[in-house]
Amino acid sequence: MGDPNTPPAFLRPMDKFFDLLTKICILLAGIALVVMTVIFAWLVFGRYVLNDTPTWVEQVSLLLVMVIAFLGAASGVHQHTHLSVVIFRNIVPNSIRTVFVIISDILMAGFGGMMFWYGMELTQFKWNTLIPLIQVSEGLRSLPLTISGLLVFLFSIGHLIRLFLGRDERQDNIDQG
Repeated sequence: MGDPNTPPAFLRPMDKFFDLLTKICILLAGIALVVMTVIFAWLVFGRYVLNDTPTWVEQVSLLLVMVIAFLGAASGVHQHTHLSVVIFRNIVPNSIRTVFVIISDILMAGFGGMMFWYGMELTQFKWNTLIPLIQVSEGLRSLPLTISGLLVFLFSIGHLIRLFLGRDERQDNIDQG
């Protein structure tokens, strides 16, 4: 038998993979935020200096908001900074916190799975329709929802795996007081 203090071999690659996915989400959300800021500056410049309002800015910014919101939320689930992940388990006594942690992770996995499934259906349904003014697929609006759903599902399953292996490292973890 192996050392009980040694984590299973798959845990480290899983954590590295999840950390990489989170970094990519944060990078993409950050780029989207910068791009949105720049195109809104162009909107203001076009409207008040050139007297020619660029009408495409609104549609592009709606796509960028989806990227920022959903990829940011998924990374928050992995990094334990998403409010809905911890609020209920933080208000209960330590004696029942383990139950709330498990319930929270199961609910988040279920919610992420539903986001992925129904987001995929919505993306496929809308894919052949074009967004007015920018002429890109309407399915791009729901693609961040779909990707975020998959990530929330994976991150929540990862939390459950770590919890059941006794390797949960969350700051609000079980039995801290």
